[in-house]
Amino acid sequence: MASIHAYLNFNGNTEEVFNFYKSVFGGEFATFQRFKDIPGQDQMPAADQEKIMHVSLPIDSHSVLMGSDTVESMKNSVAMGDNIHLSINAESQEEADKLFNGLSQGGKITMPLQKTFWGAYFGMFQDKFGINWMINHDFPGEKN
Repeated sequence: MASIHAYLNFNGNTEEVFNFYKSVFGGEFATFQRFKDIPGQDQMPAADQEKIMHVSLPIDSHSVLMGSDTVESMKNSVAMGDNIHLSINAESQEEADKLFNGLSQGGKITMPLQKTFWGAYFGMFQDKFGINWMINHDFPGEKN
């Protein structure tokens, strides 16, 4: 069965925020990637390249707090209060398709469900009730 985690977006201070959360919850980051780590992002402004593309902090064996910075050069921004996504980790690509197609009905797809360079099947949308969702299925040991 799928698991659900909180995904938080910030306007450039994700590293500070997650270092604070790490000081409270303890543990180590499972993932810590900057935008400069994305293939083909060398044209991005230097300041944006240093921002956080993805960070994940396991809270316990069932919960992970995740986040990223928004990047204005990519025409992204976030308003506090609208900066939270529910992230579903599906156990299979079929489960990811089912959840994505079901929950996104009548909503607005912001990133179609697709294979990504980081080795996952991933998509994002806002459902018809205004809730932001991310659907993810990891392909173990695989990166595109």
